[in-house]
Amino acid sequence: MPIKLPDNLPAYDVLKREGVMVIPDELAGQQDIRPLRIALLNLMPKKIQTENQFARLIGATPLQIEFSLIRMTEHQARNTAAEHMESFYRPFSEVLASGEKFDGLIITGAPIEHLPYDQVTYWDELTQVMNWTQTHVHSTFGVCWGGMAMINHFHNVPKIDLPTKAFGCIRHNILTPASPYLRGFSDDMVVPVSRWTEIRREDITKAGLPILIDSPTAGPCLVADPDHRALYVFNHFEYDSGTLKDEYDRDIANGTPINVPANYYPNDDPTQPPLNRWRSHAHLLYGNWVSEIYLTTPFDSELIGAASTDLRKK
Repeated sequence: MPIKLPDNLPAYDVLKREGVMVIPDELAGQQDIRPLRIALLNLMPKKIQTENQFARLIGATPLQIEFSLIRMTEHQARNTAAEHMESFYRPFSEVLASGEKFDGLIITGAPIEHLPYDQVTYWDELTQVMNWTQTHVHSTFGVCWGGMAMINHFHNVPKIDLPTKAFGCIRHNILTPASPYLRGFSDDMVVPVSRWTEIRREDITKAGLPILIDSPTAGPCLVADPDHRALYVFNHFEYDSGTLKDEYDRDIANGTPINVPANYYPNDDPTQPPLNRWRSHAHLLYGNWVSEIYLTTPFDSELIGAASTDLRKK
C-alpha cells in the first residue's frame, strides 16, 4: 500500500521517482480501508527536505499511510516559502481545536540546542503538544532535539552541552535485540550524528527508561518510553546521503570551526562523495515503528489515547 500525499506536495514527485508508492487524495478515498494517520511536526528550517526524508521512510511499508504536516502556530518559517507553508501545513492550534486523533506523530529536531528549553520561543506550545499526545496520539517519535525535549518534559532528563560537536557516522550497538523496534537489525551499525548536546546514560537509567541503541563514543541513541507510548532517537537515521556534507559545507562557508564528519567520506577526504551506510537500518527502524502502530492502535480512531486500547498490555 502507498503513502497518501497531496499530488502537488514536492515529496510526491520525489518519492515517485525513487519508486516509493504514493497515492493522491482522490484515489486513496476510493479504497475501503482505514489508513494509518501519521503526522509530522516539522521544526527543521529546511521543511521540504525534512518532509521528503520522513515521508520516504514511513511510505516504504505495505500499509496505507495518510501523512499530515503540522507547524507551530506562531513560529514563522524563514527558509521555506510562505506559499508552501500555507498550502500544506496546519498550525497546531487548528489541529487541537479539531479534536482529531493520530496513530503516529513525529516531532523533528530543531537547530536550537544551545538554548535552554524555556528560552525557546514556542516552548509553551510544544509542551502543550507533548501533553496532547497522551490523549490524541497512539505513538510518538521524538527525533534529536525533539526527543531531547520529550524526555526532559516527561522525565526531567537534562541535555548536556558538549565541548565539540558530535558529528559523523558513528558506530552503535544494539542493547535490546528483542525489542520489536529492532527487528532485522544487525548487531551493530553506523548512524549519522550531528549535535552539540547529549543525553547521558545515567540520567536515562535513573528515569527507568530502557536504552535500545547505544554508542561507546556518541552515547545513547534510541530510548523507549512505554508509559508515554514514545520513542526518543537522538541521532539521524532519516538523513539523506548528502545531509552531513551540506552541514559541513555550510559551516566551512560560514567560518564556523568544525571537524570533518567522522567515518563519513572515504578516507575522511571531503573531496570524495560520501557513502550511505545507514539507509537499510533507517527503513527498518521506521518500518518497525509503523508496524507496531498497526498492531496496537485501535481500529476506532476515537479510542486512540485510551489506556484500555493498548493491545500490547492486554
